[in-house]
Amino acid sequence: METVDLAALGESFTRDPYPVYARLRERGPVHRIRMPEGGAEAWLVVGYEAGRAALADPRLSKNWANASPALPLRSASSGPHMLGMDPPDHTRLRRLVAREFTPRRVAGLAPRIQRTTDGLLDAMLAAPGGRVDLVEALSFPLPITVICDLLGVPDLDREAFRAWSNDAIGATVLDRRRAATEAMARYIEELVDGKRRRPGDDLMSALIHGEDDSGDVLAHEELVGMAWLLLVAGHETTVNLISNGVLALLTHPGQLAALRADPTRLDAAIEEMLRYDGPVETPTYRFTTGPVTIGGTEIPGGGELVLVALADADRDPRRFPEPDRFDIFRDARGHVAFGHGIHHCLGAPLARLEARIAFRTLLDRCPGLALDIHPAAVTWREGLLIRGPHSLPVRVA
Repeated sequence: METVDLAALGESFTRDPYPVYARLRERGPVHRIRMPEGGAEAWLVVGYEAGRAALADPRLSKNWANASPALPLRSASSGPHMLGMDPPDHTRLRRLVAREFTPRRVAGLAPRIQRTTDGLLDAMLAAPGGRVDLVEALSFPLPITVICDLLGVPDLDREAFRAWSNDAIGATVLDRRRAATEAMARYIEELVDGKRRRPGDDLMSALIHGEDDSGDVLAHEELVGMAWLLLVAGHETTVNLISNGVLALLTHPGQLAALRADPTRLDAAIEEMLRYDGPVETPTYRFTTGPVTIGGTEIPGGGELVLVALADADRDPRRFPEPDRFDIFRDARGHVAFGHGIHHCLGAPLARLEARIAFRTLLDRCPGLALDIHPAAVTWREGLLIRGPHSLPVRVA
């Protein structure tokens, strides 16, 4: 099978990968690719049905212990966590976390999310000329503040952490990835140790000191891995949901006007934002534990790397008619922006809550909201995992 070199496509693919995925989908659901990340090779699954099935296929392991030794990539995590585990380990860990990460705890964050959003909008509206970078002014500080409050780490060095996070999960130069991962590991070890010594009324303390009905508790290395997952995944998805969603609205003025005219469409609009240009292009890695046949193509066993193109699944015309059209009146339910199966994002309700408050407040307080850059000049984050702009200049007044 021909290897499709996505790395060679450069900035044009990073800016708009959807036409490339669509052309691949027309040829079949499985393709051999070369990734931008270090030139590693992988198997890419495109299309809605094939992608959804692959996400739930138990033959595709999330455990890095099952990765081929020849794979040049390594886990970015600081310890074991749910996205790097299979049942029964995954089942146990998710149960322990879900026991503390309750809908009530998430709902209780709404007043704090609103206060934080209001404060950020105050600063945005006071900016000279009403011109700001939305990523710096809102998309990043809102979710990182929320997740730090949730975990009880208000003293997080956010700029350093943001740089480490960006490199650990998005850098295409592998040395940068390794250096960022090591720096994050040291930092998160200190966070967990500090929270163990000084517990509070927060999720991290609950995870450290809590146990389930059978007396099961999280081991130290599991706590470090879970802190990494909650801090990174807990802000990355929402950062790019907000940025990508604002960009979609501002480049589709008719849809923006329709949403302003009928704010009750906000929840539906957020689901369409997730479908149209979601924050995760391909999810974290899967590895074959035996031969897997998809659409007539056999992917060998032995720890072959498999990627599922969430971005393409949600642009498959067999599931979403006219998929390249942004339409807040579309029924976007069933999208896979937050994954599918046992690894469906545990933090999806929190991301939706933050987005709902952010968009409602932004539209209420910024009637003149407009792009301050040509859409083609927006630069996008590298790599196949996270999709979002580096910056998004806007005018808020």
